[in-house]
Amino acid sequence: MRVLFAGTPQVAVPSLDRIVHAGFEVVGVLTRPDAPLGRKRVLTPSPVAARAEELGLPVIRAARITDEVVAQLAAWSPQVAAIVAYGGIVPPSALSVPAHGWVNLHFSLLPAWRGAAPLQYSVIHGDEVVGASTFRLEEGLDTGPVYGTLALTPEPEATSGDLFAELAVSGAELLCQTLSGIDAGRLEPRPQAGEPTFAPKLTLEDGRIDWTQPALAVHRRARGVTPEPGAWTLLEGQRIKLEPPRMRPDVEGLEPGHLAWAGKVPVVGTGTHALELTRVQPAGKKMMAAADWARGAGNIEGTVLG
Repeated sequence: MRVLFAGTPQVAVPSLDRIVHAGFEVVGVLTRPDAPLGRKRVLTPSPVAARAEELGLPVIRAARITDEVVAQLAAWSPQVAAIVAYGGIVPPSALSVPAHGWVNLHFSLLPAWRGAAPLQYSVIHGDEVVGASTFRLEEGLDTGPVYGTLALTPEPEATSGDLFAELAVSGAELLCQTLSGIDAGRLEPRPQAGEPTFAPKLTLEDGRIDWTQPALAVHRRARGVTPEPGAWTLLEGQRIKLEPPRMRPDVEGLEPGHLAWAGKVPVVGTGTHALELTRVQPAGKKMMAAADWARGAGNIEGTVLG
């Protein structure tokens, strides 16, 4: 079966590899344009573009799927399109190009967490089970019928980044099985069942920690926004980035946002018990152990994060 692959970030690369290694004829790859990265803002291919070029596959770079792009895709004559985190809307004119449509690998158990940040919201909301779904793309936001799902129980300290890394591999297998089922004519999608929830794109402000929230809520948010957009707080008006803190239910009575020492490690108060800071990145510096930062900051007792 002739497959068009669409995707952009690293999380999509295992799917491209799996489809190629399964023997499908990947006729071309659609990805986002090269983007400036690093302090020097060097134009850099997307991870999918880089991998496609290593595999010798033709690549179209497009921020939007215009009529011209649709014509280029149609020229490849794909029978199906597999899409994983491409990062753009697929218009109706493109949806109709492959006879079997577009099969989307989405990192939630649909209809839960439709949108751009499904795993992040799963972690923030404390879902006991997370997963991935393959579904047929249609005009609505992640509303199409589902081909298959997989589920896993996240570890208590897992970040959204950890879960993306795990589900990128198992999800690639699910996507490949879905394509095989479609190719064999034995797999039909079923309508989504249940009340949908939504996961819009996270902003930098979504990573700001509200220390007045219960410790569990803060812990979940910090893990959910790691690595992107990242957890952070303010100290004397300066933004400090945070790696997810640890739960410290043994430390109570500390006011929200107030720093203190618990033995040799710094802790911060929340709306319930304290959290232990693990690693922090002050403005203009590298990420460092929180204890080293706190010792260098002098007397942290009474210091307030906000």
